[in-house]
Amino acid sequence: MLDIRAAIQELDKVILNLCSGIEEYPYLLSIPGIGPDTASKILAYVSDPNRFDHAKQVLKLAGFDLSASRSGKPAAKATPVISKRGQADLRFALCQAALVASNSNSLFSTWFASKIQGREREKGIYMVVRVKLAAKMLVIAWTLMKKKEMFAYDQLNNS
Repeated sequence: MLDIRAAIQELDKVILNLCSGIEEYPYLLSIPGIGPDTASKILAYVSDPNRFDHAKQVLKLAGFDLSASRSGKPAAKATPVISKRGQADLRFALCQAALVASNSNSLFSTWFASKIQGREREKGIYMVVRVKLAAKMLVIAWTLMKKKEMFAYDQLNNS
């Protein structure tokens, strides 16, 4: 068991060394809740941010795009859910980053609370809003990579 932990720690060091040489890495680390592991996954999957024209394409990469299973239902009655067809490990890392950000950063926790307010009794609402925050964080990360900028609270769209 100790050998596995040592191997994981060594692999983490290698990943950190590789990522530290990439120009966009500090931009990702400037986002609250995103640490070295999540930043490395974003870099691995997004790689060149200019290959995406729209945020919807980046969301689709992670499986955050909406799809609805109609299965005989009219379109108006089909409930849209995230497709989960994208990269599961990227989606999981972003959801963990959203959990950290919503609990430890005042800006994200305020946004999170505003989306939950009045809906506390809805089943699964905390997870739904956390997934929305994870998707928002991915779009922020892609935008920062594309513009080559650090995260700035005053530029954040509070939608």
